[in-house]
Formats: sequence, C-alpha cells, structure tokens
Amino acid sequence: MKLGFRDGVLHDETRPNWDADGPRPISWSLWYPAADEAQESDFPERSWFQRAVVTRDAPIRPGARPYPLVLLSHGTGGSAAGLEWLGRRLVHRGFAALGVSHHGNTGIEPYRAEGFACLWERAPDLSFMLDHSGDWLGDLSGHIDISRAFAAGFSAGAYSVTLLLGAIAQFSQFEPSRLKPDGPRGPREFPDLADHIPTLLRTSEVFRESWSRMSNSYRDDRIKAALVCAPGRSVLGFSEESLKAIDAPALILVGDADRAAPAEECSSWLHARLPHSALKIFGGGLGHYVFLPKGTGLGFAFAAELFTDPPGIERAAIHEEVADLSAALFQSVDIGATT
Repeated sequence: MKLGFRDGVLHDETRPNWDADGPRPISWSLWYPAADEAQESDFPERSWFQRAVVTRDAPIRPGARPYPLVLLSHGTGGSAAGLEWLGRRLVHRGFAALGVSHHGNTGIEPYRAEGFACLWERAPDLSFMLDHSGDWLGDLSGHIDISRAFAAGFSAGAYSVTLLLGAIAQFSQFEPSRLKPDGPRGPREFPDLADHIPTLLRTSEVFRESWSRMSNSYRDDRIKAALVCAPGRSVLGFSEESLKAIDAPALILVGDADRAAPAEECSSWLHARLPHSALKIFGGGLGHYVFLPKGTGLGFAFAAELFTDPPGIERAAIHEEVADLSAALFQSVDIGATT
C-alpha cells in the first residue's frame, strides 16, 4: 500500500498566539492510504528522523468503508514528524492518522516558555482539527470518518490525549509551589522553565489567561480510545477523581528503563487510576525515546541519546509491536461501536 501525505497550517481564531499578534497556529500532517497509481517521492529536506517515501497530495485509496482517524500528539519540544513512524504503520492497518505540531512547544518554531508551561493548550489543538475537518479534508471528505476518532500521544502528548479522555489538571508540575529543592526546573528541552513562570504571570496577558484555563475540562467524547506512550510526571497533576470517571479505554506503554518518565512513578500511577486502562512495560532496558523514529546520520550526530537503544533491541520491531497493540485496541472499540 502506498502512503499518502498532506500537510498545512490552520489558525484557531478563538485563541491568540503567544505573541498576542494573531491567532494560534496549528500545523498539521496527515497520513492516509494512497491510490495505487500515485507517484511516490522522498522528503527533500534533511531530518534527524528516518521517514518513509510518500505520495504527496495523492488521491486516497478507496476503502470498503471510510477510514477511522487517529489523532497524534508529539512529545514536548517535538513535532508531528516525530510520530510519523506510528502514523504510517496505522495507515497500513486500516486507519488515517493526523498529527499536529503544538505552538510554542514544537521544534518547527522557536521554543516558548509559555508553550512548555501551558500543556493543557495542546488538547484543544486536536479538538480543533475535528471541529474544522472541512478545512483540511478537501477531496478526502467521505473517505475519512472523523466520527470514528482515536488519539495517540507520546510523553507530553500522552498528557494531551488523557485530557481529551476527561482528565482535569489540578496543578502544573513546574509551578514554583510544586518544585522540590533538588528537583528539575523544567524538561530536557527547557531546563529553566520554572524560572520563567512568575515573570510571565506578571507581564503576559495571554499567559495569564491560559494559566487560568489550567483546570478546565478538555474532554472530547468523539475520542473513543487512546494510546498513551511514556506519560511524563505532568500526569501526576491530574485530579484523581477526574481520572476515575474516564470511561474510554486507554493503553499505556512504557519502557522499563525510562529515566525521563519512570514506569512506576508515572505509567503505573496513571494505570491504577484509569478504570479502563491496560499497561504494558517493555523490557530489555528500553528508555523514553524508543517512541521516537529511527535516527538518520544527522540525528545521531546532534542527539545520539535520542536514537541509541540497548544492544539487541531493534527500534523498528518495537514500533511494529506498538502499532499492532494500538490498532487492536482501536479496532476492537470501532467494531464494538458498529455492531
């Protein structure tokens, strides 16, 4: 099966960008089954990530029924391209996959402390794409069924999709009152994040308004199930009552040697409070970044730690297993909803 690919940018007029001089941008990437006659091409730009050849803007391959949609949310500081490995594998398992790059918290634009601190702004990005499907579907309308929608996220993206299921944040892990004297003051990509929050609260109206929305509900009942990969410590800020009220199924996956988001501290904690969740801990010394794509020479040159796995581990094999597990979950829910 050939892999179709389209991308673009939409703007959420209801939320400003972090500079307060325009609407919030939502960059998106869509992977879908392409028609057999479509012409394949490589990505011309250099990348840290290995990516499959695609048929850009190709017509869709007609299916027996419209393809269900999986929304993808990247890790902190990443981009939609960081989940291409999952998107294309889901296409080969009968889905379309739509990833977004979250403004201020993505590597396709300059990092912003606001985007790293206000992680709850990511969930509305995904709901926006469902609300405004007519702006990106185009001739694919009728072939992708947004009423059969699922979500998958890695790290901060795991936080995002759990919000869509109904989790409600009580606090941010990096707000000053929550910091431990010897604890981190920010994630790997923004290590002094906590030091920016007091200043932003004083000087930025956009930030203050977002901060006030921290404990809003971002539940989206169109999301039928979620894949939650390596959820970070940010999930510890969720209200336990809100987690226990979630009725959609979730599959939580994590490596046994994840130092950024330790399994027992984060994934097991979340699993114990999500009544319809399953947890799988991958053995073999797997770390946090096994949920990123395989690296190119450029990726190894600049950030080898993101792409180096223990001896005997083949990252592509882990990715295949993740795709199998997530597709099985989504298909079971999809079949149950249509019978």
